[in-house]
Amino acid sequence: MPISLICLDADDTLWHNMRHFNATEEALVAMLRPLADADVTRERLIACETRNLKLYGYGAKGFTLSMIETAVELAGDRLNAALIGDILAAGRTLLAHPVELFDDVRDTLEALAGQARLVLVTKGDLLHQESKLAASGLGDLFSGIEIVSDKTAGTFTRIFAQYGVGADEAVMAGDSLRSDIHPALSAGAWAAYIPQAGAWAHEMADVPADHPRFCLLDRLSDLPGWIATLD
Repeated sequence: MPISLICLDADDTLWHNMRHFNATEEALVAMLRPLADADVTRERLIACETRNLKLYGYGAKGFTLSMIETAVELAGDRLNAALIGDILAAGRTLLAHPVELFDDVRDTLEALAGQARLVLVTKGDLLHQESKLAASGLGDLFSGIEIVSDKTAGTFTRIFAQYGVGADEAVMAGDSLRSDIHPALSAGAWAAYIPQAGAWAHEMADVPADHPRFCLLDRLSDLPGWIATLD
């Protein structure tokens, strides 16, 4: 059966994202260097982020709150208003970073739009994701925008039903094994994994072994060719 719906992740699939989070993390490490070793700060921040995901969800605002909490834990009585102000400033910079598209993204999306309807499926803060999409100039290429709190098999099953397609008619492409690939495969769809350098440890998972609906691609521009083989 031909593919009739192509779902695409946004962050680190269409545009750079983790490089900005990693730079902000390094800024926090520098701020706390008088109080804690770099490795201790990174480990405490990761633990804090993971613990807070259920409360704050994904995105720059939750990350900023986790940075403040990390500073509270490491600084104790030495925490001061100036340090909190610096962390908040770093968070605002993260929220305002420019949208940097990967090479050939628009040409690739135009080719994909000629094959099937495109739906953006991304998670994170609603306002931030909407602003990044607007800044990208890519919104006109999508038939639908789905900004979700998390990506699960149930998320994809709902989306496929909403757009009136069977799972075997749908493809999900993204850079996260945990959020893009495994849930889509579990929902019965096809999935294309496009890894990027500097990925968040939380998004790591095992690569599906010999799964008939899975494909590993070097770059997004390879996606139209792979989808053409599925028709």
